[in-house]
Order: sequence, then C-alpha cells, then structure tokens
Amino acid sequence: MPTKQEQDYSFIRYLSAKKSVDDRALNEDVWRHLAQLILKLERSVPLKALEIGAGIGTMLERMLERRLLEGAEYTGLDAQANNVRHVDERLPVWARRQGFEIHSHSAQKWTLVNERQRVTASFRAQDVFQLFDQKEIAGAWDLLIANAFLDLVDVPEILPHLFSLLRAGGLFYFSINYDGMTILEPVIDKDFDRLIIDLYHRSMDQRVIGGRPSGDSQTGRHLFDHLRRAGAQILAAGASDWTVYAGKTGYPQDEAYFLHFIIHTMEKELRSHPELDPLRFVNWVQARHAQIERGELVYIAHQMDFTGLAPESNQRT
Repeated sequence: MPTKQEQDYSFIRYLSAKKSVDDRALNEDVWRHLAQLILKLERSVPLKALEIGAGIGTMLERMLERRLLEGAEYTGLDAQANNVRHVDERLPVWARRQGFEIHSHSAQKWTLVNERQRVTASFRAQDVFQLFDQKEIAGAWDLLIANAFLDLVDVPEILPHLFSLLRAGGLFYFSINYDGMTILEPVIDKDFDRLIIDLYHRSMDQRVIGGRPSGDSQTGRHLFDHLRRAGAQILAAGASDWTVYAGKTGYPQDEAYFLHFIIHTMEKELRSHPELDPLRFVNWVQARHAQIERGELVYIAHQMDFTGLAPESNQRT
C-alpha cells in the first residue's frame, strides 16, 4: 500500500472534506448578523451575490441549507477550472438530495427552486483580478463573499478593488481568515514542532504568486485595521477556529483526509527549507500522518470571520 506521501492528493476532495470542518468553525454570531442584513436587503431589492474563490460551491450549498438565501442571483468565481468543472457534477446531485427542482440554463448555470427558495447560480473559471478593469460591472453586486481566500492575497491592495464590485454600502462576508495559530497535538518534539510552524507562517508572509504578494499569516487580526482604512463598517466579527479530532468512531466524515492534506501542504511548502534537517523533517511528516491513521492527531487553527457594510463610495483610488 502506498504511503500518504506517495499518493496523489486531490484538492477537490480536500475542499469537499473541508465543508464539515468549516460548518463547525463559522462564527454563529457573524452568520446571524449576515442573515439579518440579507433579510432586509431581500425585502427591497433582488439580491445579487458574488463569491470569489468559490471552489466547488460548498458556500452556496451552506447558504441554501441554512436558508440564508431565498431569492438571489449567485455568481461564483474560482481561478481553478477543475474546481468549476466539478460544480457541474456536484451541485445538481446535492440540490436534488435537498429537494430542489433544478432548471439548467447552460454549463455551470442553474436555477434551484423549492417551496421557499429560488436561486439562480452560475460558476465560472476566472481570477477575480480580471474583473477589476471591467468598469461596466463596477457596483454590480449587493453581497460579496470570500471564504478562506483573503489570507492568500495582499489585503490592503485588493480591498478597494473588491469593494468597487459592490454597490455603495453593499454587504460583505469574509470568513475563515487565518490568524497566526496552528496547534498539532500530541507534541512530537516541542522545539522542532515550533520551528516547523514558525517557518510555515513565514512562508505565508513571504508568498508571491504571479508577481504579487499573496499572503499574511495574521490576516484575521489585521483585517480590523484593513477594513477600517478601506472605509468599510464592521458589524460583526468573531473567531472561526478549525477544530478536528477523532471520536470513538474516528474522525467525522472525510476529515481524516482533510488532515492528511494539511500535513501534505506543510510538507510540500517546507520540504527543501534550509533551516530544516531533511531526514528529521521527513520523519516528522510520517509521524503526523501515522497519528492521523491512528486517530490521535488533534488539529486547531485560529481564524476570524467578518461581516459588514462596504464603503458608501465604491470608487477606487
């Protein structure tokens, strides 16, 4: 049997496994404030929602499951075409199981209808940066959603561009923003464990993608100031920590795979780091995978959620 290190890891399966982790983590107070804001908005105008970094559509599923959306036009963008193609397979199956009637308009576009909800959803493979120069869509949306996305970009740089996509005073929901704390228990080697986590955080802070700074290991706490400087109004904020552990029957759903993928991501990022002894690091990675197989690993990551109002003026400077 191949080891976890030798297997091909599926990002799509990771996103699917992550849904139950996010379900537990999302801050209920922030979600409740968002629901109240959406309810007021849906009474006055048809809601147009945009999600960036939409992945395989799990946030839309969650919003429909929790009846956050009753009537809306939902657009999901993701830079990875494989993710968007997977929505074609996943969303219709999920919707039928939930009792929705599905009316297909074209590839990656459907209207989902039940006794209380009517939502038209479309997904497309597109980097959000490609939207910023399209002046004709400035202010086109009422709600902007970013889940586990903002800690992958240069937040102060991108926020004015993101808010330009919203109508003045539109809503934002920014969830699962990493905030500088990863806990792996039980400890293998206290000093070596700490070094690995520190180097992993440093890799986030130094990440460059496509020539752009692309990360901040303390995005969650920094968003308070970034949002204020961008002219946004925070109406609710709170912790949304990932907490994954095994019970009597093991890890819930596919969360063991989620954990294997997290360790694999750390291994891939740090495997050639000059400050890590290569053999010692390989042994550490193997030990963590073995802890998961035995149901021993506890994983906690600290994150923050935010909802509020975009600036009253959405003009970019």
